[in-house]
Amino acid sequence: MDTTKSILFEPTKIKNMDLRNRFVRSATYDGCADKNYVTEKQMSLYATLAEGGVGLIITGITYVHNKGQISKFQNAISNDEFIPGLKRLTSAVHDRGAKIAVQLFHAGREARFPKSSDRVPMGPSFLEMDPYFKAGYHTITEDEIWEVVRAFGDGAKRAREAGFDAVQIHAAHAYLLSQFLSPYTNRRQDEWGGSLENRLRIHREIYWDIRQKVGEDYPVLIKIGVQDGFPGGLEFVEGKLAAKYLAQSGFDALEISQGLRGVGSENTEFRTKINDLSREAYYRNWCREIKDQVDVPVMMVGGLRTFKLMEEIIQNKEADFISVSRPLIREPGIINDWKRGDRHRAKCISCNECFESLLKGKTLGCVQDMR
Repeated sequence: MDTTKSILFEPTKIKNMDLRNRFVRSATYDGCADKNYVTEKQMSLYATLAEGGVGLIITGITYVHNKGQISKFQNAISNDEFIPGLKRLTSAVHDRGAKIAVQLFHAGREARFPKSSDRVPMGPSFLEMDPYFKAGYHTITEDEIWEVVRAFGDGAKRAREAGFDAVQIHAAHAYLLSQFLSPYTNRRQDEWGGSLENRLRIHREIYWDIRQKVGEDYPVLIKIGVQDGFPGGLEFVEGKLAAKYLAQSGFDALEISQGLRGVGSENTEFRTKINDLSREAYYRNWCREIKDQVDVPVMMVGGLRTFKLMEEIIQNKEADFISVSRPLIREPGIINDWKRGDRHRAKCISCNECFESLLKGKTLGCVQDMR
């Protein structure tokens, strides 16, 4: 029996980027950068992922502007000085048969760089009382918005020069572009707020700036948060429309995730206790509905652990790619295991201790395997 005869292992493509299978390593912060530069530990991490069989690797959050930095152990693409290290990283992945996209990122009000008078975090609108966010920040100005737009475009230009096969714009979770999309955090009265189209303006302006700087042939992807994790925030009815509008604007693939985070892991993108089939694929319904409305590839992320379920999702045309994060922390070679016919369920127990460890300044790794 030819165990490779699965729809998951069929070669496919996004725009003109050829991929060896339908498995994507979803962007995963690793805490391994040294003064925002690529390190040998990251070289080893990404080489291992490529050797493990992933088709497309998306890097961890890589900031495009100094005011968008969230961690001192985070990679940057904000200046040309970072290109040589990133070029070494892309070469290591390509040498092992995988493709790699860089996730372009701005933290917005979540920024956590060393504070100074010229580095105050910024968000779409300043909220006096916000039970979901306590840190200080200011309302982003029109000039600062355009500065951010240009920074994303410049980051994409550097990405192409560094050999990345694509870029992915981070527009999910708690960060700047989710803050603009959510009516909870975006209460502006100008052309950047109010209607859904206005709240999506920054996404579209970023796309157009990138296109001008990288050309029409370069794949530009987006990770979009389509519902917030608390009442009063972005609702799926608008999030689905946002995904449709972004696909129509020209983005070459959508990865569907959550918007702003609520309280507790159940109201975030990293849910715990994924211990049976019913808990897996927790964004499946969102993906299915969006897939029906767009003409570009859709990536499904969110608690996927079982090979047969992943296969079913692709066969049913609920998504085009399977995107995984935490399982590859514990088993970076699991894709090759599955290709060889060992279709065991991913060993990740979704404890989130890897994430808690990163918050304490440690580097990425499965805490269960360290015990």
